[in-house]
Amino acid sequence: MACSRGAASPDAHTQRRLFAASAGYCQNPGCACELFVDAAGESFHIAEMAHVIAAKDGGPRSNPELNREERGAFENLVVLCANCHTMVDKAPDAFPDSMMLGWKREHANKLQGLFGAVRFNDRTAARQVIEPLLAQNFAIFQQYGPHIEAAHNPESGAAEQWKRKMLTRILPNNRRALTVLDSNRHLLRDDEKLAIEQFRQHIDDLEAFHIEGNRQDASRFPDVLSKILGS
Repeated sequence: MACSRGAASPDAHTQRRLFAASAGYCQNPGCACELFVDAAGESFHIAEMAHVIAAKDGGPRSNPELNREERGAFENLVVLCANCHTMVDKAPDAFPDSMMLGWKREHANKLQGLFGAVRFNDRTAARQVIEPLLAQNFAIFQQYGPHIEAAHNPESGAAEQWKRKMLTRILPNNRRALTVLDSNRHLLRDDEKLAIEQFRQHIDDLEAFHIEGNRQDASRFPDVLSKILGS
């Protein structure tokens, strides 16, 4: 997701928050198309960061009272597909700031429901939501991870395939799992609460690496998390 708006461009932390908040889907509830696309054997994204209040005076929904940093803040940005971004900027009167901020709230509420981010009464019920997400991520890692033999062949396409799986499946699954766990901290033991915080840092490191291109090694997935909320 790119934005060439100078000081009104979001920083790396804000970009990660936006990615997490979108979960890989356009935040226009009337669209909600996937932002990562596979075509002709390649994977690419069509995500664009749209300013609710324009990045520059005179732009769509402009407000000269906002400074440049405020215009590049998380609260002033939504993640849209290229078509929706063009639409809201070409017809700003039809898409006022209140509507676009409403999209963002509605998207967040919808994702909470989809991700099962509800408060459960017992550990087993919460585990039933978490386990499939962790299992899918583990299966993807086993089949496509950087440890496989093909990953060492630059002509195999394995690195690109792993990148695609990371962006379209593993990172969104991580965020879903973390949302459920945060909503059910009342069911966790003290050691599990520590594991969640380790998982949170693992997610942050992975997103920094795969979204921002930060080349520092990511922290390891906490093994205890694979058994969290178990008996």
